[in-house]
Amino acid sequence: MATDEAPEDDGEADEAAESDAPREELRAAAQRLESGAAGATEEFDERIVDLLSWLLDTETRARIYVFLREHPGSTSEEVADETGLYPSTVREALAELHDEETVTRTKRESSGAGNNPYEYEAIEPAALVEGVVGQVQDQLNAVFTLDSRLAGDAASADAAAEPVRISVETERDME
Repeated sequence: MATDEAPEDDGEADEAAESDAPREELRAAAQRLESGAAGATEEFDERIVDLLSWLLDTETRARIYVFLREHPGSTSEEVADETGLYPSTVREALAELHDEETVTRTKRESSGAGNNPYEYEAIEPAALVEGVVGQVQDQLNAVFTLDSRLAGDAASADAAAEPVRISVETERDME
């Protein structure tokens, strides 16, 4: 004889659901943390790119620099693929950055015949900043001595030729 009654529940299903609840909450919290961390990292990266855009003249060059710091030994094709920049734009920017000694390049070793592309690596951030410090210092000193120069007092302007001195300390310098 069939009945419509549900079998008696001994509470095991409820206990299993209750024991899974904390795991699900932990998984959800972990996902929220991961997405928050990814967003924070992306926001941080964008702020770095903005700052580097000022140092390196363009956002394109800044994005290439950041990519090469994260992936040293990349080819221009790899940089273009991963950054979404046009290959010709990347090649041109890499050539300029190499001429300015902001990136170094070496031929990729290959055991077979064919094209051995250049692998690029960006200089350390401290070296990048050191290269800009002199320019910024000169510009600040020009502003500080502007009144003397405008008044035609060259002797006074020359006496205060460098009221601003900027130095950069790296972790190696502090050790």
